[in-house]
Amino acid sequence: MPCPPSRLLAPLSRSPRLAALALVTLMLVGCGGEDQATAASAPAATLAVGMVPVQAREIERSVTVSGPVAAWEEMQLGVEVSGLRVTALHVDVGQVVRRGQVLLELDHRMLDSDLAQSRAALAEAEAGLQLAQANLNRGQALANEKLISASALDELRAARVQAQARRATAAAARDASQLRRDFASLRAPDDGVISKRLVQPGQVVAAGGELLRLIRQGRLEWRAELADAELALVRPGMTVRIATRDGEVTGRVRAVSPGVDAATRTGTVHADLPQPGALQAGSFVEGRIATGRGNALVVPAASVVQRDGHAYVFTADDGRTVRRLRVRTGSRVDGRVEILEGLKAGMRVVNQGAGFLGDGDLVRVIATPTAAPATANAHPATAQ
Repeated sequence: MPCPPSRLLAPLSRSPRLAALALVTLMLVGCGGEDQATAASAPAATLAVGMVPVQAREIERSVTVSGPVAAWEEMQLGVEVSGLRVTALHVDVGQVVRRGQVLLELDHRMLDSDLAQSRAALAEAEAGLQLAQANLNRGQALANEKLISASALDELRAARVQAQARRATAAAARDASQLRRDFASLRAPDDGVISKRLVQPGQVVAAGGELLRLIRQGRLEWRAELADAELALVRPGMTVRIATRDGEVTGRVRAVSPGVDAATRTGTVHADLPQPGALQAGSFVEGRIATGRGNALVVPAASVVQRDGHAYVFTADDGRTVRRLRVRTGSRVDGRVEILEGLKAGMRVVNQGAGFLGDGDLVRVIATPTAAPATANAHPATAQ
């Protein structure tokens, strides 16, 4: 027990100045002791947080993956003749064309000359055939009257057959010349959009070289590479949703690879985009493939904290000290996150202030309003 001030000051009663100084010192020491006691008894700083239970709900499951937007079919267009110069180019990149439309023309003057010669040869062969047929008709009339021999009649018949063969040969040559003349004009094989131009007016082209590229029917598709486990969940006809700057684009899975690549262990999903909107061929976008509905444990998205590349939630079993739990997440649906591992139904997790907490922090739990139930037709966002 501390000594009373009167007893401590008794030896100093003979010196008033010393007594006064000692009294002030004792008062300062006493005040400092009270401050230290008060600080020691004060509670540590706490953070007010809200908590919600882990709920089991039916959600729309999805597979989220990124992939390129590409043409459904991109046709490489060229000509079948060589050594001719481009005299006219009627289309440019981005232009919509129709089936049979002339895209470019080559210098066809030599081809026109060849065609004229073949037509003249055909006319000559037809005239020879007519003469041979007339000679045969007269010979048959004379043979009926026994005016010519049978061998002479046979010669007339052979002459007609030869004339028919010459006529067929001339017709085939005419058709070949006409075909080469037609090759001088490159026509669109189908409706579509010109996606690339590799030729200029005045250029001499070679047979088989790519001159233009056409997106057939203007159709685009989204292609995604999925791991074997995810590929097994996807079926033709499933809905695909792709977020763009102009809104969401909806597609439908057209085809799924029947197997996976042995090196990458991935397979390809092809999804048609009937209304691609702002999407363009070559874009690399993220899409969500809806694979069905199922029951899952969900927590509010605010409850999940990403740290060091992992997902965590915080619980407070005693209502004061938080505990950090590592979890594995799935789909995000209507502001809620699917929990695949790490939690059980009924457990309570922090949903307000989780981003400011650390393992072992003291908290003060406050009441939070009950969250509205998720809509039945909520669309999934990303899958972790």
